[in-house]
Amino acid sequence: MSSIPVATRDIRRVLIANRGEIAVRIVRACKTLGIESVAAVSEADQDSLAARLADEYVVIGPAPAAQSYLCADLLVRTALEQRCDAIHPGYGFLSERSHFAQACEDAGIAFIGPSAEIIDSMGDKITAVGLAEKAEVPRVPGSDAVADAETARAIASDIGYPVLFKATAGGGGRGMRIVRSDDEAEAAFRSASSEAQAAFGDPTLYVEKFIELARHIEIQIMGDRQGNVVHLGERECSTQRRHQKLIEEAPSPSLAPHTREQMGECAVRLARNVGYFGAGTIEFVVDDRDGKFYFLEMNTRIQVEHPVTEMITGLDLVAEQIRIAAGLPLSFSQADVKLVGHAIECRINAEDPDRHFLPSPGLVSEWLPPKGPGVRVDTHCYSGATVPPFYDSLLAKLIVHAPTRNEAIVLMRKALEDMKVVGLSTTARFHHAVLDHPDFVAGLVTTRWVEDVFVPARKQALKQAKERA
Repeated sequence: MSSIPVATRDIRRVLIANRGEIAVRIVRACKTLGIESVAAVSEADQDSLAARLADEYVVIGPAPAAQSYLCADLLVRTALEQRCDAIHPGYGFLSERSHFAQACEDAGIAFIGPSAEIIDSMGDKITAVGLAEKAEVPRVPGSDAVADAETARAIASDIGYPVLFKATAGGGGRGMRIVRSDDEAEAAFRSASSEAQAAFGDPTLYVEKFIELARHIEIQIMGDRQGNVVHLGERECSTQRRHQKLIEEAPSPSLAPHTREQMGECAVRLARNVGYFGAGTIEFVVDDRDGKFYFLEMNTRIQVEHPVTEMITGLDLVAEQIRIAAGLPLSFSQADVKLVGHAIECRINAEDPDRHFLPSPGLVSEWLPPKGPGVRVDTHCYSGATVPPFYDSLLAKLIVHAPTRNEAIVLMRKALEDMKVVGLSTTARFHHAVLDHPDFVAGLVTTRWVEDVFVPARKQALKQAKERA
């Protein structure tokens, strides 16, 4: 990874308002820049790796996120008490909450991310789609906000089934339902709206055409306050289950060169039009039947899967975020961005794939991550660490980089075999089986493949193995 010289304006001490592997990742970026880091941790995370590696840590509240990691005022007050110049929100929690960004700004603390106004405009799906259309970025055929089930049904009939009912404030598949007929519309609308209210505090939905054979492709962009915007290529995120990403890779094995170029241009144009600064991701859906792509949404934060982009570009995106927050221009131009080789990331979760991905918190009695050339592990785990039941189940991100995709697949299989985790169930073997599948090797995976093809075949194979035993 390239070294970024220390040239910050007034950011000398950063409060990390997050936990887990991303908190560790931010600590390491701060060390790269010669900046002090303070880990804000809940009572459950006092012995976390982030707390151990940061220059200091401070306990901000009890284990439940609602009493710690989601308390914006508490985090801002803690940053002031700890004499921090900036707050890095990581991903999840408060990273895309405009009121948190504004609270930081009001307190004179740099928020390491875009402005509250940008978070608001790109966080609302309807507003974001409108901005994409103004930037001449194609969108999936769909509607504006819909007030009731009857209107949604009429719009769906006009667009043509199947459609998606989607939360305007949504993400991660919550507040989303596939609807295939008029008969399903009313119940699906009520269900999606109720889930959206519970998850995001906003029940508003809109209707969008559902693309049956879809690929999920996203473009990483970086922008600064001087108006410079560049893209760092795409990531293929189609290997997912229930709208949750499992494996990401860069570059995509499926995009034609002209499509790749068009998507990059669209992403930069949209980001520039909204005055975006910081790290962001423009997400697209690609129709696998004809290769046409459509804007889905923008994530106004660093992504879980940013390491695959770092591996093929040699850039430190988190360090770059900090520099941008300090008011400095991008340290590279579009011409400087060179995509080299192929990278794959597997999300290693504390879950049991054979029990419907049931979470598996507890004590990590032994942690032996794989090592070697081209292998990177971003994690918060160590032998003796406790994985609490209060948060998401991500243990580590296993990333490999090789000259070609086939070599990267082979290297990832070997890395998964070498990973040893005692005390918890993990998804490592599940990932290995996916990477062994001929569809994955051939680059034929779409967003429904895991659920419609891989999982049923795996269940049948396990059943037959038990019967033979």
